[in-house]
Amino acid sequence: MPEMGDPRFAQSVVYMCAHSNDGGMGLIVNKPQTDVRFSDLLEQLGIDRSPGVRDIRVHFGGPVDHARGFVLHSTDYRSEHGTLRVDDNISMTATLDVLEHIAQGKGPDTSMLALGYAGWGPGQLEAEIAQNGWLTCDARDDIVFGRANEHKWSAALKHIGIDPLLLSGTAGRA
Repeated sequence: MPEMGDPRFAQSVVYMCAHSNDGGMGLIVNKPQTDVRFSDLLEQLGIDRSPGVRDIRVHFGGPVDHARGFVLHSTDYRSEHGTLRVDDNISMTATLDVLEHIAQGKGPDTSMLALGYAGWGPGQLEAEIAQNGWLTCDARDDIVFGRANEHKWSAALKHIGIDPLLLSGTAGRA
């Protein structure tokens, strides 16, 4: 929402990977890293990249644990070291082998890499939603994995029938 107090979340689209009574964990999917490239990351990790393998965009996943990487991807890929199936279309893997497989051209058909994550303690996210801090909608692959990061926020709003130009941070309660 426009009145979000934390600038790191301004106009963020967060894909929720886990949510329970213990809290929540999500990845911001519309804020690409400006100073980290996939090829540079592979080089730092000592992972060889096969010729012709596509580059994937590295995103700022959230303010928690920036050194940790998470790959959101299509469900056609499963790591032998652990993959979390988040919903019918999207899985998440946080092990090094997924980067190795992507670099070899053997990874998932669709993927995005996020460094860091967004986390909420028990009841924190619910309280922020109740205070009009967040809007929620069903995830869409074209928004989560789309290349046009600058349009994901408005696309998510339009998906739930809200014109971003008419959005106000002030809300009433009946």
